[in-house]
Amino acid sequence: KRVDKELHIEFRDVSCKYPGSDSYALGHVNLTFKVGEKLAVVGENGSGKTTFIKLLCRLYDPTEGEIRLNGVDIRKYDYDEYMSLFSVVFQDFKLFSFRLGQVVASSRTFDAARARDCLRKANFGDRLDALPEGLDSFLYRDCDRGFEPSGGEGQKIALARALYKDAPFILLDEPTAALDPVSEYEVYSNFNAISGDRTTVYISHRLASCRFCDKIAVFDHGAIAQNGSHGTLLGDEKGKYRALWTAQAQYYETRA
Repeated sequence: KRVDKELHIEFRDVSCKYPGSDSYALGHVNLTFKVGEKLAVVGENGSGKTTFIKLLCRLYDPTEGEIRLNGVDIRKYDYDEYMSLFSVVFQDFKLFSFRLGQVVASSRTFDAARARDCLRKANFGDRLDALPEGLDSFLYRDCDRGFEPSGGEGQKIALARALYKDAPFILLDEPTAALDPVSEYEVYSNFNAISGDRTTVYISHRLASCRFCDKIAVFDHGAIAQNGSHGTLLGDEKGKYRALWTAQAQYYETRA
């Protein structure tokens, strides 16, 4: 482990087929990002975004190519130690029927001040203040005096859980899909405070939320079609990112 947290990830000509499939979900991906960067991964459904995250987390290994951490193939690291570097929130996350503080910490014991701070950073602060038993409140109605979180509240708790782990990499797969536009804006407005000096990679279908990121990787049919900042990509009138942006923007335009 590096005390200085100087970590960088490199995808080197990475391709992936899922077990039992003849087609590639990802093909010849090359991408590098380093500690502290904010990377957005965008693209249409089935373009390879989630596969990219799953490979990074070693839920699967590449069929071809290498993923390197500080120049070393990630398959050469101890699996548990490598996984300790990542906090992940997938679309299909699960929350269990324990006390809220235990859920955030993923442990029977927890640091109450730290758990509250993570929940507030994830914009769950008002809801937390309204719970009579606070961090000792049980999730879900099947528990005595338990509360039932909405879909958006569940996502905020899952985000707080990822923050509590305090890993150098945060991976978020559609972290605000169940949030209303106002809540989504609040989460992203506070995003720098949430991520701090961590490297953050997140998947989003809502391109407006990508503007604060250092890099945007645009996936198309299992490959990276474009890679750059929001301004650079938007300036390419024939690029995939501009086409996606224009398609979404039309729904927000004011019409007479």
